[in-house]
Amino acid sequence: MYDDLKGKVAVVTGAATGLGKAIAERLAAEGAKVIVNYHSNKQGVDEFISVIEENGGTAAAFQADVTKEEEIKSLVQFASDTFGSLDIMVNNAGIENEVPSAELSLEEWNKVINVNLTGMFLGSREAIKYMLEHNIKGSVINMASVHDRIPWPHFVHYAASKGGVKMLTETLALEYAPKRIRVNNISPGAIDTPINEEKFNDPQAKEEVLKLIPMGYIGKPEEIAACAAWLASAESSYVTGITLYADGGMTKYPGFQAGKG
Repeated sequence: MYDDLKGKVAVVTGAATGLGKAIAERLAAEGAKVIVNYHSNKQGVDEFISVIEENGGTAAAFQADVTKEEEIKSLVQFASDTFGSLDIMVNNAGIENEVPSAELSLEEWNKVINVNLTGMFLGSREAIKYMLEHNIKGSVINMASVHDRIPWPHFVHYAASKGGVKMLTETLALEYAPKRIRVNNISPGAIDTPINEEKFNDPQAKEEVLKLIPMGYIGKPEEIAACAAWLASAESSYVTGITLYADGGMTKYPGFQAGKG
């Protein structure tokens, strides 16, 4: 547990499901007041808020499209109006879809880039702006992927967006370090979330993924949430501009694990 997170105000985008939901739940369990951002699933988010409150946490929901500048501004303002501050911004919302690159339409390219990269920029910018205006030594956490360094055929728009997030994070970290605003990146590997449910329910497909993971198992959302809690806390106070790979070793060339090559 990180005692310094008690009473802090956190926004988590894309928190209706998957990694965002796990991160929001962990931060609430740490005592932070959490704004659960969602795009469309109001009923599911209302039920999630109830669970957080039943467990002694504090949370509120806010609908916003992360690609819309005015909606992100409203999200930050809502956090301030509701809980009085903004100390932690977790830019988690993201999408992916499989398309051979030669068949990828500009519309599909723009859709993924807008959510995964522009959304991260808008969330980071508005959070940093608020922190500067209120002299808050805050933490911004962006969610990338192992595919910010591992090429991924048929997902060129996704891989490009996550590579962009990595450099976005590093640039903002360097720029605002003198203000003690920390900006870091989490790059998960294969995690057991709804977006991967169909793949991991197929034994053969799951086995193929497991071959890429030296630790030999699919990660849990709670393991990524633990990374976010650490980066949000004072325990990581001297850490900025990093990309934390939580991937079971996927980025470490598992094909060479047995001395092959």
